[in-house]
Amino acid sequence: MGKQFRSDGAEERIKKVAILTFIVAVIFFIYMVYLSKALSYLSKDPKACINCHVMNTQYTTWRHSSHSRDVTCIECHLPTDGVINKYKSKIIDGWNHTTAFVFDTYDHSIKITEDGASRVQKNCISCHKSIASTLGSNANLYHNFDEQYVENGRKCWSCHREVPHGKVRGLTTTPNSLDIK
Repeated sequence: MGKQFRSDGAEERIKKVAILTFIVAVIFFIYMVYLSKALSYLSKDPKACINCHVMNTQYTTWRHSSHSRDVTCIECHLPTDGVINKYKSKIIDGWNHTTAFVFDTYDHSIKITEDGASRVQKNCISCHKSIASTLGSNANLYHNFDEQYVENGRKCWSCHREVPHGKVRGLTTTPNSLDIK
């Protein structure tokens, strides 16, 4: 016959250590979620964007703009054409932001990515449909022919630099922005 495994308490100790390790890992995970305010990123609250202090300038300049009355960060910076696209972009941006902040690889004058700029442009045009179509149809009357038009890739903020974040942005440009709690 084969050897029978004789339990002299070692198996029981291994189970207890495994359970204790699992409990400690779960507690640590919950603490990290709490500490990082991770659940706030599932909301539309613009204050979620300032969990990391590097976004204080963007939050403050938005808060003092006309856009703060009607739209949040999400409505400008994320796709509005469906939940899947919205959360896909949120996950990608969240991963990129987290790695940049953790490893300190971001430029202190934060600039939007091409993908992000494309989303913002699409949302600008979507919210301001009548203005955008008027500009497009009257472009030959009111715009410099040497520049590209809205339909051809010109970004809304090439003219509207102050909307909604102002033209000077960086960690030191709005020193009184820390009034945000």
